[in-house]
Amino acid sequence: MLPIYICEDEEAIRNAERAWLEKKILIEGLDMEIALCTESPKELLKHLSGEQKRGIYFLDVELKGSSMDGFQLGQEIRKIDARGFLVYVTAFQDLAFETFRYHLEALDYICKKNPEKMYEGLSHCLKVIEERVSREQGEQQEYFTVKTLDVVRHIPLKEILYFATAGRTHRIELHARQERLDFIGSIQELEEKLGQQFIRIHRAYLVRTDEIAQVNLKTKEVVLKNKERCPFSRNMKQKLLERMAGQPL
Repeated sequence: MLPIYICEDEEAIRNAERAWLEKKILIEGLDMEIALCTESPKELLKHLSGEQKRGIYFLDVELKGSSMDGFQLGQEIRKIDARGFLVYVTAFQDLAFETFRYHLEALDYICKKNPEKMYEGLSHCLKVIEERVSREQGEQQEYFTVKTLDVVRHIPLKEILYFATAGRTHRIELHARQERLDFIGSIQELEEKLGQQFIRIHRAYLVRTDEIAQVNLKTKEVVLKNKERCPFSRNMKQKLLERMAGQPL
Protein backbone atom coordinates (compact mmCIF):
# COMPACT_ATOMS: atom_id res chain seq x y z
CA MET A 1 0.00 0.00 0.00
CA LEU A 2 1.36 3.41 -1.00
CA PRO A 3 1.42 5.96 1.85
CA ILE A 4 0.31 9.50 1.01
CA TYR A 5 1.81 12.54 2.75
CA ILE A 6 0.34 16.04 2.59
CA CYS A 7 2.27 19.13 3.66
CA GLU A 8 0.25 22.33 3.26
CA ASP A 9 0.26 25.43 5.47
CA GLU A 10 -3.31 26.54 4.66
CA GLU A 11 -5.66 24.53 6.88
CA ALA A 12 -8.66 24.79 4.56
CA ILE A 13 -6.68 23.56 1.56
CA ARG A 14 -5.01 20.84 3.64
CA ASN A 15 -8.34 19.51 4.90
CA ALA A 16 -9.88 19.72 1.42
CA GLU A 17 -7.01 17.72 -0.09
CA ARG A 18 -7.25 15.07 2.59
CA ALA A 19 -11.04 14.71 2.37
CA TRP A 20 -10.99 14.48 -1.41
CA LEU A 21 -8.11 11.97 -1.51
CA GLU A 22 -9.71 9.74 1.13
CA LYS A 23 -12.97 9.75 -0.83
CA LYS A 24 -11.16 8.98 -4.11
CA ILE A 25 -9.19 6.12 -2.56
CA LEU A 26 -12.37 4.61 -1.12
CA ILE A 27 -14.45 4.94 -4.31
CA GLU A 28 -11.72 3.73 -6.67
CA GLY A 29 -10.43 1.04 -4.31
CA LEU A 30 -6.87 2.33 -4.68
CA ASP A 31 -4.04 0.62 -2.82
CA MET A 32 -3.13 3.85 -1.03
CA GLU A 33 -3.71 5.49 2.36
CA ILE A 34 -3.23 8.89 4.00
CA ALA A 35 -0.21 8.43 6.25
CA LEU A 36 0.16 12.04 7.40
CA CYS A 37 -1.48 15.42 6.82
CA THR A 38 0.46 18.30 8.30
CA GLU A 39 1.55 21.92 7.96
CA SER A 40 5.02 21.13 9.29
CA PRO A 41 7.91 19.91 7.08
CA LYS A 42 9.76 18.84 10.22
CA GLU A 43 6.84 16.65 11.31
CA LEU A 44 6.70 15.03 7.88
CA LEU A 45 10.44 14.29 7.86
CA LYS A 46 10.27 12.98 11.43
CA HIS A 47 7.49 10.63 10.34
CA LEU A 48 9.63 9.10 7.59
CA SER A 49 11.98 6.26 8.46
CA GLY A 50 15.33 5.01 7.21
CA GLU A 51 13.56 2.08 5.56
CA GLN A 52 10.95 4.35 4.04
CA LYS A 53 8.36 2.70 1.86
CA ARG A 54 7.90 4.42 -1.49
CA GLY A 55 5.38 7.19 -0.95
CA ILE A 56 3.32 9.93 -2.60
CA TYR A 57 3.97 13.49 -1.44
CA PHE A 58 1.60 16.41 -2.07
CA LEU A 59 3.61 19.49 -1.11
CA ASP A 60 2.97 23.20 -1.00
CA VAL A 61 5.83 25.45 -2.14
CA GLU A 62 5.46 28.40 0.20
CA LEU A 63 5.28 26.91 3.69
CA LYS A 64 4.73 29.93 5.93
CA GLY A 65 6.23 29.75 9.40
CA SER A 66 8.71 27.05 8.39
CA SER A 67 12.47 27.28 7.96
CA MET A 68 12.26 25.44 4.63
CA ASP A 69 10.08 25.74 1.55
CA GLY A 70 8.55 22.93 -0.50
CA PHE A 71 11.61 22.57 -2.73
CA GLN A 72 13.95 22.18 0.23
CA LEU A 73 11.51 19.71 1.76
CA GLY A 74 11.51 17.80 -1.51
CA GLN A 75 15.30 17.57 -1.37
CA GLU A 76 15.16 16.10 2.14
CA ILE A 77 12.47 13.62 1.09
CA ARG A 78 14.59 12.51 -1.87
CA LYS A 79 17.41 11.58 0.54
CA ILE A 80 15.04 9.17 2.30
CA ASP A 81 12.67 8.11 -0.47
CA ALA A 82 14.49 8.44 -3.78
CA ARG A 83 11.73 6.80 -5.83
CA GLY A 84 8.78 8.55 -4.20
CA PHE A 85 6.30 10.63 -6.18
CA LEU A 86 6.58 14.38 -5.55
CA VAL A 87 3.58 16.52 -6.51
CA TYR A 88 3.48 20.27 -5.87
CA VAL A 89 0.07 21.76 -5.06
CA THR A 90 0.66 25.47 -5.24
CA ALA A 91 -0.59 28.91 -6.18
CA PHE A 92 2.45 29.32 -8.43
CA GLN A 93 2.09 28.25 -12.05
CA ASP A 94 5.58 27.83 -13.52
CA LEU A 95 7.79 25.66 -11.32
CA ALA A 96 9.54 23.45 -13.85
CA PHE A 97 12.83 25.38 -13.71
CA GLU A 98 12.90 25.42 -9.92
CA THR A 99 12.31 21.67 -9.57
CA PHE A 100 14.99 21.06 -12.20
CA ARG A 101 17.40 23.31 -10.30
CA TYR A 102 16.76 21.33 -7.12
CA HIS A 103 17.01 17.95 -8.99
CA LEU A 104 13.59 16.92 -7.71
CA GLU A 105 11.99 15.10 -10.67
CA ALA A 106 8.51 16.21 -9.63
CA LEU A 107 5.61 14.28 -11.12
CA ASP A 108 3.30 17.28 -11.52
CA TYR A 109 2.41 20.84 -10.44
CA ILE A 110 -1.21 21.44 -9.45
CA CYS A 111 -2.69 24.93 -9.10
CA LYS A 112 -4.76 25.21 -5.94
CA LYS A 113 -6.40 28.56 -6.75
CA ASN A 114 -9.27 26.80 -8.50
CA PRO A 115 -10.70 23.91 -6.39
CA GLU A 116 -12.16 22.15 -9.44
CA LYS A 117 -8.83 22.26 -11.27
CA MET A 118 -7.05 21.13 -8.11
CA TYR A 119 -9.25 18.05 -7.78
CA GLU A 120 -8.77 17.27 -11.48
CA GLY A 121 -5.01 17.49 -10.96
CA LEU A 122 -5.10 15.24 -7.90
CA SER A 123 -7.18 12.68 -9.79
CA HIS A 124 -4.80 12.73 -12.75
CA CYS A 125 -1.77 12.20 -10.49
CA LEU A 126 -3.34 9.23 -8.70
CA LYS A 127 -4.18 7.66 -12.05
CA VAL A 128 -0.64 8.16 -13.40
CA ILE A 129 0.91 6.78 -10.21
CA GLU A 130 -1.39 3.76 -10.15
CA GLU A 131 -0.60 2.94 -13.79
CA ARG A 132 3.14 3.42 -13.32
CA VAL A 133 3.33 1.25 -10.21
CA SER A 134 1.20 -1.45 -11.85
CA ARG A 135 3.44 -1.43 -14.92
CA GLU A 136 6.60 -1.65 -12.84
CA GLN A 137 5.22 -4.56 -10.83
CA GLY A 138 4.23 -6.34 -14.02
CA GLU A 139 7.65 -5.89 -15.55
CA GLN A 140 9.43 -6.70 -12.26
CA GLN A 141 12.24 -4.42 -13.30
CA GLU A 142 15.65 -4.53 -11.71
CA TYR A 143 17.27 -1.20 -10.95
CA PHE A 144 20.82 0.07 -10.59
CA THR A 145 20.99 2.69 -7.85
CA VAL A 146 23.56 5.44 -8.19
CA LYS A 147 24.20 8.76 -6.45
CA THR A 148 25.22 11.60 -8.73
CA LEU A 149 25.70 15.07 -7.28
CA ASP A 150 23.16 15.17 -4.41
CA VAL A 151 20.57 13.01 -6.17
CA VAL A 152 19.99 9.27 -5.83
CA ARG A 153 18.87 7.77 -9.15
CA HIS A 154 17.34 4.38 -9.93
CA ILE A 155 18.12 3.32 -13.51
CA PRO A 156 16.40 0.21 -14.94
CA LEU A 157 19.14 -2.33 -15.69
CA LYS A 158 17.65 -3.02 -19.11
CA GLU A 159 18.29 0.65 -20.03
CA ILE A 160 22.03 0.43 -19.28
CA LEU A 161 24.37 -0.34 -22.22
CA TYR A 162 27.76 -0.27 -20.52
CA PHE A 163 30.00 1.26 -17.88
CA ALA A 164 33.40 2.82 -18.63
CA THR A 165 36.10 4.53 -16.63
CA ALA A 166 35.79 8.29 -17.02
CA GLY A 167 39.48 9.18 -17.24
CA ARG A 168 39.60 10.42 -13.65
CA THR A 169 40.48 8.35 -10.63
CA HIS A 170 37.52 6.42 -9.21
CA ARG A 171 35.08 7.98 -11.71
CA ILE A 172 32.71 5.84 -13.78
CA GLU A 173 30.51 6.78 -16.73
CA LEU A 174 27.17 4.99 -17.01
CA HIS A 175 25.99 4.85 -20.62
CA ALA A 176 22.24 4.27 -20.86
CA ARG A 177 19.93 4.46 -23.88
CA GLN A 178 18.84 8.02 -23.20
CA GLU A 179 21.50 9.49 -20.91
CA ARG A 180 24.96 9.39 -19.43
CA LEU A 181 25.78 9.70 -15.76
CA ASP A 182 29.08 10.21 -13.97
CA PHE A 183 29.62 8.79 -10.48
CA ILE A 184 32.24 7.53 -8.04
CA GLY A 185 32.96 3.79 -8.25
CA SER A 186 35.11 1.05 -9.75
CA ILE A 187 34.62 -1.35 -12.66
CA GLN A 188 35.68 -4.29 -10.49
CA GLU A 189 33.07 -3.54 -7.83
CA LEU A 190 30.40 -3.17 -10.53
CA GLU A 191 31.42 -6.48 -12.11
CA GLU A 192 31.03 -8.28 -8.79
CA LYS A 193 27.73 -6.56 -8.02
CA LEU A 194 25.99 -6.97 -11.40
CA GLY A 195 26.93 -10.58 -12.11
CA GLN A 196 26.19 -12.42 -15.34
CA GLN A 197 24.08 -9.71 -16.97
CA PHE A 198 27.26 -7.75 -17.66
CA ILE A 199 30.68 -8.86 -18.89
CA ARG A 200 34.07 -7.27 -18.30
CA ILE A 201 35.60 -7.00 -21.77
CA HIS A 202 38.44 -4.63 -20.88
CA ARG A 203 39.91 -3.21 -17.69
CA ALA A 204 37.94 -0.04 -18.45
CA TYR A 205 34.69 -1.49 -19.86
CA LEU A 206 31.80 -3.48 -18.42
CA VAL A 207 29.15 -4.19 -21.06
CA ARG A 208 25.60 -5.54 -20.85
CA THR A 209 25.86 -8.98 -22.45
CA ASP A 210 22.57 -9.01 -24.33
CA GLU A 211 23.35 -5.61 -25.91
CA ILE A 212 26.33 -7.05 -27.82
CA ALA A 213 25.40 -7.50 -31.48
CA GLN A 214 28.82 -8.41 -32.87
CA VAL A 215 32.35 -9.28 -31.81
CA ASN A 216 34.89 -7.94 -34.30
CA LEU A 217 38.06 -9.98 -33.86
CA LYS A 218 39.97 -7.89 -36.39
CA THR A 219 39.46 -4.54 -34.69
CA LYS A 220 39.15 -6.06 -31.19
CA GLU A 221 35.84 -4.33 -30.58
CA VAL A 222 32.33 -5.34 -29.61
CA VAL A 223 29.56 -3.65 -31.57
CA LEU A 224 26.43 -2.92 -29.58
CA LYS A 225 22.90 -3.05 -30.92
CA ASN A 226 22.79 0.75 -31.05
CA LYS A 227 26.02 0.68 -33.17
CA GLU A 228 28.29 1.98 -30.41
CA ARG A 229 31.65 0.25 -30.16
CA CYS A 230 33.70 -0.75 -27.12
CA PRO A 231 37.23 -2.23 -27.22
CA PHE A 232 37.98 -5.62 -25.69
CA SER A 233 41.41 -6.69 -24.46
CA ARG A 234 43.33 -9.73 -25.70
CA ASN A 235 43.18 -11.53 -22.36
CA MET A 236 39.37 -11.13 -22.29
CA LYS A 237 38.87 -12.56 -25.79
CA GLN A 238 38.28 -16.18 -24.80
CA LYS A 239 35.93 -15.31 -21.94
CA LEU A 240 33.98 -13.01 -24.25
CA LEU A 241 33.62 -15.66 -26.98
CA GLU A 242 32.55 -18.30 -24.47
CA ARG A 243 29.92 -16.00 -22.99
CA MET A 244 28.61 -15.05 -26.42
CA ALA A 245 28.44 -18.66 -27.67
CA GLY A 246 24.98 -19.43 -28.88
CA GLN A 247 24.04 -15.77 -29.29
CA PRO A 248 23.85 -14.11 -32.76
CA LEU A 249 27.05 -12.20 -33.44
